[in-house]
Amino acid sequence: MRDHGGNLDAAMARFGGTGWVDLSTGINRAPYPVPDLPIRAWTDLPTRSDMARLSAAARTAYGAGGAVVPLSGAQQAIQLLPRLIAPRSAPALARVLSPTYNEHAVSLTAAGWRVEQVPTLAALAGADLAVLVNPNNPDGRSYAPADLLALRRKVGTLIVDESFADPVPELSLAPQTGEPGLWVLRSFGKFYGLAGLRLGFALGAEAEATALADLAGPWPVCGAAVEIGCTALADRPWAATTRARLAEDARRLDALSPWPLLGGGSLFRLYDTPDAEAAQAHLARNRVWSRIFPWSPRLIRLGLPAAAEWGQVEAAFSAL
Repeated sequence: MRDHGGNLDAAMARFGGTGWVDLSTGINRAPYPVPDLPIRAWTDLPTRSDMARLSAAARTAYGAGGAVVPLSGAQQAIQLLPRLIAPRSAPALARVLSPTYNEHAVSLTAAGWRVEQVPTLAALAGADLAVLVNPNNPDGRSYAPADLLALRRKVGTLIVDESFADPVPELSLAPQTGEPGLWVLRSFGKFYGLAGLRLGFALGAEAEATALADLAGPWPVCGAAVEIGCTALADRPWAATTRARLAEDARRLDALSPWPLLGGGSLFRLYDTPDAEAAQAHLARNRVWSRIFPWSPRLIRLGLPAAAEWGQVEAAFSAL
């Protein structure tokens, strides 16, 4: 597996012990309360009607202007779209705004694209396919919809990964996704804290979305994901309360950290340390797992603890 968060097994193998708080991902650790599910969610294959209900729930929740394709997480869209999109020229050039989630460049390369990782939004212009994450992981950089729509006119196809956009819906390009050549990816599991459900969505123009759904196959998500997704996406009060709590928790973690804040959003924070490996090891000895990056000796990223976990996190920081 490539470098990712969520590798708590590696932390336990190295440092031992139990009772860990895993802050190595940007997943909400206070998950949506899973409702009781009808038995058919487990016994029956999802029907076309089930998939249509889930698509409609996501379309309403995200304000999508085009079609919505349910998938097994945003990760499935990241892997399928490079195979689906036809380049304007050969050799096909894809540019990825970096540093960011590393699966984008890997999936593009595996699909035969020539990939350039670029540092600025302007540098994406001219590509057959441009990819960016908004807000970005791990630094939280964000871009206004107007700037992204201007970029859309300068590239063949634009993919905007909005996996961390639920806390900041005003950044979303979802309302514009009826336009061909524009894709928006949404992760359900991060904001709703149910990453193990493996649910996400690709928002795009009708004909392109139909082609992606065909490529994904007849049952890209399970019956439980359909039922939980429909219920959670319609629960606006829970979403509003969660946005407010995450914003407050982000401020609380910043006040606790001895390191300068470099960026992040309402699901993770990025700090500048003198030595990221040493900082991670110290927290790990106190059973708090974090994320560091092979391309930086200084940066450390932490998700936000659940209510019952703050005491352990505070104790780990106090021992620094």
